[in-house]
Amino acid sequence: MTAVNEGDQPSGRYLRTLTLGALGVVYGDIGTSPLYALRECFSGSHPIALTPDNVLGVLSLILWSLVLVISVKYLIFVTRADNRGEGGIMALLALVHPRRPTTRGGRRWLLITLGLFGASLLYGDSMITPAISVLSAIEGIEVATPILTPYVVPITLVILVGLFLFQRRGTAGVASVFGPVMLLWFAALAALGLKEIAIEPSVLAAVNPAAAVEFFLRNRLPGFFVLGTVFLVVTGGEALYADMGHFGRRPIRLAWFAFVLPALLLNYYGQGALLLRQPEAAENPFYRLVPGWGLYPLIVLATAATIIASQAVITGAFSLTRQAVQLGYSPRLRIDQTSSEEIGQIYVPAVNWTLMVFTGLLVVGFGSSSRLAGAYGMAVSSDMLITSLLLFVVSREIWGWSLLASTMLTALFATADVAFLSANVVKIPQGGWFALVIAAGVFTVMSTWKRGREILGSRLLEHSVPLRVLLADIAADPPDRVPGTAVFMVRTPEVTPPSLIHNLAHNKVLHEKVVFLSIVTEEVPFIPQRERVKVEALGKGFYAVTAHYGFMQAPNIPFVLDQCRARGLDIVIGAATFFLGRETIIATERPGMARWRERLFARISGNAASATEFFRIPPDQVFEIGVQVEL
Repeated sequence: MTAVNEGDQPSGRYLRTLTLGALGVVYGDIGTSPLYALRECFSGSHPIALTPDNVLGVLSLILWSLVLVISVKYLIFVTRADNRGEGGIMALLALVHPRRPTTRGGRRWLLITLGLFGASLLYGDSMITPAISVLSAIEGIEVATPILTPYVVPITLVILVGLFLFQRRGTAGVASVFGPVMLLWFAALAALGLKEIAIEPSVLAAVNPAAAVEFFLRNRLPGFFVLGTVFLVVTGGEALYADMGHFGRRPIRLAWFAFVLPALLLNYYGQGALLLRQPEAAENPFYRLVPGWGLYPLIVLATAATIIASQAVITGAFSLTRQAVQLGYSPRLRIDQTSSEEIGQIYVPAVNWTLMVFTGLLVVGFGSSSRLAGAYGMAVSSDMLITSLLLFVVSREIWGWSLLASTMLTALFATADVAFLSANVVKIPQGGWFALVIAAGVFTVMSTWKRGREILGSRLLEHSVPLRVLLADIAADPPDRVPGTAVFMVRTPEVTPPSLIHNLAHNKVLHEKVVFLSIVTEEVPFIPQRERVKVEALGKGFYAVTAHYGFMQAPNIPFVLDQCRARGLDIVIGAATFFLGRETIIATERPGMARWRERLFARISGNAASATEFFRIPPDQVFEIGVQVEL
């Protein structure tokens, strides 16, 4: 799917197509929660007694959690906080970036830190979601034939490995069937639940929020702990915000209210109705809804749905990584474009293999979806609270709301977020620590890289020569000029790149045309092609070229130079020489970062993808000049 301009207001057949696509991509995660969410409330790590009143209380909590968190918070308010149509924590982070004129140092720094940690949390979620989703689907064979129980983990591993191996081929072809499969899945959820509700209609009493209030009054602290399990029904809320740019608000909202929410509620209430009649079904109420003849077909359908849910979070991790690279929070990584038409179709090998290894370890280490449920929730609940805090800033600075209105809205959402997060804290010993450890590691790398690049830039400036000084020296004492074009990658066009100084000092010549090329990543997702390239003639055959990209776009140097022709600078790319600097980082005691962070930055810098590969520069036309820099 291509990015959608919300102002276009899709309608008719196009709206139906986008809505079907949203079913397949946006709601895969939240749509597979019925496989395990209600089961964990009564048989998980912090189960509640299975009584009729408790069943109704839990169902009421599920209903109003979906309404408050997904329907109200995300679909009505959070999706309004778009960055030119794009959503997600990194897009939200760009909206509150420190370069905004209304910033205040300490407060803004804290917001950026929170946003960055929120982005880091999503990597842990990208590992846990495939593991718990596919495991919960395959565990259906235990209901059908208990003798196959030892094969649940091996089958899950085979499916997950196949899924990750497939990523290099791209998802364009598979994505076309995601929507129809998920439409069938939601139809099955609704039908299974409706059958049980018709048998036990008394379950509909749980629609009354008083059932949830009475549940807490009756159970007190154990009832509060159940919130950590109820939270499983809203995991996936961040996905609908992150994928907003692919479909737009209207299709996502239509898919939720017309298909997803009714199907989820019918299934949860159907499972509750079954528990009212047959409490022994608590071991796996989802699969107990199914008549014997339909069990194996449903296992196949559930497996397909969980693969789709896993695919969504994997590609979400790829997209998040590209945004982090473009915004300067991650070192350059190899990013393959798997579709010539869809910019969102990318493949990041380093991220893919890392996710595969950790997902496999989770499956083997925890062994069941029930145990994994203890690890699931910390990352998403933390991320949702961070989103609410960032939303406060957006409502004040972007929407222009009053302090009272912004505070009241944030308080409403944050109260629910804090309750869910507090209930999930007890899961830390059962596996919740995993997401926090992964997030801490990713956050350390991202923050160290960002700070390290800032320090590196300042160190290079200390020994740099202003470009105007170089041009004056060349005018006064012209060196020999040779045919061709030299392209120097620069951080800023006002400063002479060290590679040019070294080349001039050692070779005593300059090319006929000298181009200083700088890439600027803006805090918006996309820069139109007509606004991307700017050319400035500096005289004496020198030119400054600035290419502007959004954080959802991948730089392409040959394309940039080709665009220069329309702006009066004709460059024959095949005859150009590209001069790149390669810094060797040396950790020192100079003020800047802790010594261990300087060493970490040096190691990351040494393993980053080369500028040649990242910027798609012809490798046989590159001349690299090394320089040692003491941090």
